Formats: sequence, C-alpha cells, structure tokens
Amino acid sequence: MRNNLFFIGLGLIGGSLAMAVKKEHPSCRIAGYDIEPEQAQLGVTLGVIDEAVLSIEDGAKHADCIILSAPVQQTLLIMDQLSKMTLKKGVIITDVGSTKETIALHANKIFTEDMIFIGGHPMAGSHKSGVSAAKAHLFENAFYVLCDSSEEHAPYIEELKTLFAGTKANFVIMNPKEHDLITGVISHFPHIIAAGLVHQAVQHEEENPLTRRLAAGGFRDITRIASSSPAMWRDILLQNKEHMLQLFDNWLQEMERVRDFLKWEDSSAIYQYFNEAKEFRDGLPVKQQGAIPSFYDLYIDVPDYPGVISEITGYLAKEKISITNIRIIETREDINGVLRISFQREADRERAKNCIAKYTSYGTFFG
Repeated sequence: MRNNLFFIGLGLIGGSLAMAVKKEHPSCRIAGYDIEPEQAQLGVTLGVIDEAVLSIEDGAKHADCIILSAPVQQTLLIMDQLSKMTLKKGVIITDVGSTKETIALHANKIFTEDMIFIGGHPMAGSHKSGVSAAKAHLFENAFYVLCDSSEEHAPYIEELKTLFAGTKANFVIMNPKEHDLITGVISHFPHIIAAGLVHQAVQHEEENPLTRRLAAGGFRDITRIASSSPAMWRDILLQNKEHMLQLFDNWLQEMERVRDFLKWEDSSAIYQYFNEAKEFRDGLPVKQQGAIPSFYDLYIDVPDYPGVISEITGYLAKEKISITNIRIIETREDINGVLRISFQREADRERAKNCIAKYTSYGTFFG
C-alpha cells in the first residue's frame, strides 16, 4: 500500500479525490501543493490533506504516488519539473485531465522507467470550485478512466484502483487515443455546439430584441454547458485538435444531410431522423454519470405568495439536504409558479422530493 501521497493542485477535483482516499485509507499521509498557498493551507484546515508544502519538490521527493490535479497545459509543465527531480523508485504519477493522448505521449518522452505514469480522468464535476467545495462522494457512481493498456503497468493500475476505492467510482481502462475520441464525441464537441447555439442567439438578438427573453426557458437549459470555463475549453480543444477537426467534418456532413431532407421536403426522412435520435436518447442510462456532469433538477409547482421559496429551502435545510442552484421558471399572479432546484446527486434529489411531499401539498415533477 502506498501511504505517502502528494497532490499537486487542490481544487474541487484534487480536493475531492484526496478526501475519498483519506476516508478509505485513514493511514495514508497526504501532502498538498497549490499555486495559491492559501488554498493548500485551507485544505489542511478542512482536513482534506495532512500537510501543505511550499514547493512541488518538497512534496514530490517523499511521495509514493503523485496526483496532478491541474489544467492540462499546467500539467504538462509540472510533468517537465518532475522529470528533472530525484523521486522514489517506482513512484506512480497520475493526472485527472480531460484529455489524455498529449499527456501520455509527453510522459513517454520525459519520464524514466523508474517513474510509472498512468493517465487518469475522473468524469465528475460541479459548478463550484476550490478546495472548500471538495466532497468525498463527488465521484460516486461516476466513470473513472485510467489510460494505460500496457501489461507491465497492470499491477500499478490495480494499485491505483485500490488507492482510489473510496471514490466509489466505476473504473474503466482504455488507451489515450480511444479516450480522447470518445470524450470528443460525448463531451468536447457538445460544448462547441452549445456555445455555437448561444452565438447564434446573440446574432439574432440584434434584429429581434425578444430573443434573450424567450431564451430564458428551455434554450437556457439545453445550453447550460456553454457556461463552463472558457480557459479550460480553449485548452481542451487545442489538446484534442486531431479528433475535434474530424468531428467538425462529420458534423458538417450530418447537418448537410438534414438540410437536404428539409430542402426536398422529405417528410419520411425527417421523421426517421428524429425518431432514431429519440430511440437512442431514450435508451441512455438514466442514473449513471457520464462525461458531462448530470443535472439533478427537481421542478416544484408552488403557489405564488410571499415567502414560499424560503419556506421550501427551510424544509430542505431542516433535513440537511444541500442544493447547488435554485431558479424560478415562471410565476404569475393567481397561478402556481414553477421552482427549479438543482442538486449534486440523484440521491439528494430523491430526498428533496420526499421532504417536500412530507411538509407540503405541492405537486412535483421532473424535467
């Protein structure tokens, strides 16, 4: 068992992973470094890590396992630093980045045989950031991809799975190229589409001022992921350039195909197009997390009177149920409004549903 761990980067992902390790393996000694020293010190105060170090070298030289929890571009630079240090023989180095091929190629080029690099990608997240938002259960039921299919590294992969068992994640082994293609299809490219839809709305708003107001409903929901970090997505796209360019070509062909259906008024083809999409979408796992964090929303019909929102949140607080977001979808005089409350996990949403049913007579439904 590797008892000395070193986390480089103590944001939401690094902090949550450290907490999961500590919960499962209390004997582990966890050191942490962050480019913002106050974040590392806060990690000690919150019990996320045992020790905050002032430099990467201070933490790395004693580590049995080093976890790089930084943006992809910074991860590459940190790897360069580690490659020039004297580390423990057989140290495992892993990361949590959203792209894997570039990082894996770089690791193969700079690390010696005594440094075991295994790429990792825990597919979970939150709208919150920083070590103060870290949760040991963040990765529960999420996919945790480990990118190394070499036979000689198989024992080290098993060590990592044991070390990270407290995440209660579903571990998947695949090669880096396969990972980047799949995440490109189901995560990276959808973010481009969402951003593109928003840009299209912005252009139309110049001629149609009502665009922004009407976009406040379903359009706002289906483009949620466009609110993600611009810097993060810039780096992800650049690191996954090869696959993204191919996906652009595929998407343009697909849109041209649908355009032709409409141009020639091929009603049968249009129907079949939407029907095939519906069948595939309806067959997707409902309660399993994927590459894009799920949205666990509870929609509540609430009467329109002063204090109703604080009443609802009061009931949730009484039952110690945490929420991540709250929004009024619609409220008009003399009719019920629709309150949407978002949660971190499916279990929290179910608890909230039962809580509100217990204390009120409001009808609830899911989006």
